[in-house]
Amino acid sequence: MHNSLFIALEGGDAAGTTTHSHLLKGFLESKGFKVFLTHEPSNSKIGVLIRDFLKNKEIPPTTDALLFAADRDLHYRNEIKKKLDEGYVVISDRYIESSIVYQSAQSDDITVDWIKKINKFVGLPDLTIVLDIDPEIALARKETEELEKFEVSSFLDKVRNLYLLRAKEENYHIVNSDDIIEIVQENIQKIVLDKFKNLSKL
Repeated sequence: MHNSLFIALEGGDAAGTTTHSHLLKGFLESKGFKVFLTHEPSNSKIGVLIRDFLKNKEIPPTTDALLFAADRDLHYRNEIKKKLDEGYVVISDRYIESSIVYQSAQSDDITVDWIKKINKFVGLPDLTIVLDIDPEIALARKETEELEKFEVSSFLDKVRNLYLLRAKEENYHIVNSDDIIEIVQENIQKIVLDKFKNLSKL
């Protein structure tokens, strides 16, 4: 049975995308699925460069967006698509919605359409789940010395609103990640299992 599915977990900083990506991988593997877990920025040389730039407030948001698009192009072609073709469930801790939300939130000059255009050669997820978190709770989860240039309350408020708007426009699932980890993960698992059930009916 071909069980490939591309899942992206999205959300603001400290929403728990990394934690829940790992937990979801373990859950699906216990159900017999082959699972490939990945993340953005990727582990490519471009991804490493992006991680350095995330702490540098002098890097223009347009540069961020272009670097993320280049990293994503490599990521999709060299990793994600190959695993999907092999019948894996691919879980990505962040994907294109992170670029759409974070880069457009940084500058009025950056439009959603432009970000889509520079990412037009990559495949889109079959399922996108947005983990929604109150920015004040998110910042309380972070150590001050860990903070990146995006991690201030006013900016994260804007990011949260954009994620919720995008979720409404694109019909993405929203999971409240303010709750305890077990409940959040249970809600994510239900969404994923329902997706598989719906696919089996096609």
